[in-house]
Amino acid sequence: LRKKNLSPGAVESDVRGITGVDLFGTTDAVVKHVLEGHDRGVNWAAFHPTMPLIVSGADDRQVKIWRMNESKAWEVDTCRGHYNNVSCAVFHPRQELILSNSEDKSIRVWDMSKRTGVQTFRRDHDRFWVLAAHPNLNLFAAGHDGGMIVFKLERERPAYAVHGNLLYYVKDRFLRQLDFNSSKDVAVMQLRSGSKFPVFSMSYNPAENAVLLCTRASNLENSTYDLYTIPKDADSQNPDAPEGKRSSGLTAVWVARNRFAVLDRMHSILIKNLKNEITKKVQVPNCDEIFYAGTGNLLLRDSDSITLFDVQQKRTLASVKISKVKYVIWSADMSHVALLAKHAIMICNRKLESLCNIHENIRVKSGAWDESGVFIYTTSNHIKYAVTTG
Repeated sequence: LRKKNLSPGAVESDVRGITGVDLFGTTDAVVKHVLEGHDRGVNWAAFHPTMPLIVSGADDRQVKIWRMNESKAWEVDTCRGHYNNVSCAVFHPRQELILSNSEDKSIRVWDMSKRTGVQTFRRDHDRFWVLAAHPNLNLFAAGHDGGMIVFKLERERPAYAVHGNLLYYVKDRFLRQLDFNSSKDVAVMQLRSGSKFPVFSMSYNPAENAVLLCTRASNLENSTYDLYTIPKDADSQNPDAPEGKRSSGLTAVWVARNRFAVLDRMHSILIKNLKNEITKKVQVPNCDEIFYAGTGNLLLRDSDSITLFDVQQKRTLASVKISKVKYVIWSADMSHVALLAKHAIMICNRKLESLCNIHENIRVKSGAWDESGVFIYTTSNHIKYAVTTG
């Protein structure tokens, strides 16, 4: 950098000018705030995309949230739970969540308002070092000793229900209706806000033109469902937002024209009427999810089986061994059912007798019955079909 024919002092000021401009765009950097609170070295700090907040992670195993204004900055709260150095912490771009990762081989998700942990992902052999949130997709990336993982926080598949030639589905706080015949797709109703979590599943009642929409919270205790009657004459440009009835429950499914079943937090089943009042309580075998199985019946799922249960008579009719079923798809005449797990499909008859088993090495995504009783399904990279005889 030393230029010929210049006095030493001139060179020094020249160099200082270059570096100052390069780093900060102006010749002087001004310290606005000093945030004190971590006991050991801070490894990461990040701004919130829209609010005057900062999150930091440090070797004291803590994630701290700070708030600032023009004149000062102060500590808001601390998230404790990591049991080794916190390497990185970022705000979720669209939800009130913080993600952090650590040398304790875990990624943690924190509720920003409650400052409590809602999810933990672990890897047995890898320490985590860095995190990134995609600016507009529901994707995150985390770097660890052995490489990197890309992951989602929640399922993006819209909740839907099919009746005849109509598909009802939830998108952007609206219940929409797609007519298969005319391909007309309209918003029929606006959903009331208030749940931070997306609608997970839907049950439609054609007799009453009513829907049950279930939201699944990451902490299952906070899961709720909404009962709505769909307005008769919907203005698709400006759809109504009818009053729904909200209660807590893991899943809600119609079991009769004017009755629905709710799997509650204690894993017992409540039968409710159209006013959302409990009419009876049914003790059932151990289960963590319920599915529709025709009038008066439910399919109950536990970790390694599916059980057909008669709600009226409060008794088990049949059971079949299959682990971790995610979706249940009935044929139009209810004579056959396909049970979909991550890598397996089982097709059963109405009495839940297994007719065929299919194993896939690649993840099974979805399926549907065609009119002739053939089951068509998709994996991550194929569309396949199966006949009920196997």
